[in-house]
Amino acid sequence: MKTLQEFLGKQEYLKIKLKLTKTNHFEIKASINGIKGLFILDTGASSSCVGFEAIETFGLKVKDSKIKAAGAGATNMLTQISKKNKLKIGRWKNEKTALILFNLTHVNTALTNHNAKPVDGIIGADILKKGKAIIDYEKKYLYLKKP
Repeated sequence: MKTLQEFLGKQEYLKIKLKLTKTNHFEIKASINGIKGLFILDTGASSSCVGFEAIETFGLKVKDSKIKAAGAGATNMLTQISKKNKLKIGRWKNEKTALILFNLTHVNTALTNHNAKPVDGIIGADILKKGKAIIDYEKKYLYLKKP
């Protein structure tokens, strides 16, 4: 019987290592516009997000958004949007990634209060759907289909 890795490799999936944090989240390393960052993988987040400080860090071009963000105990947060960003996770790439920007302070405060590292953002369901993601929870790998 083939392993999941062997099976998905033949289906042209790329394997990306995940790290389980003390808060029981998966951390993932990715780059935006060629700049590396640390992210939480969140299947419950509808959109991939970064904090407002990421504008400078990742060289984002932003526009104000009428959408209000909610999550992780915070609601009605002001947002901005940045379109056409280059996202790279492992060897998987997407050249036209839209990112929602909002205040990530509450997320990072919760992480650091539990001795976890603060993150630059969240990889959400939008990217997971684009990459036809499969998560191997036991072995701690994310598989994304080659574009």
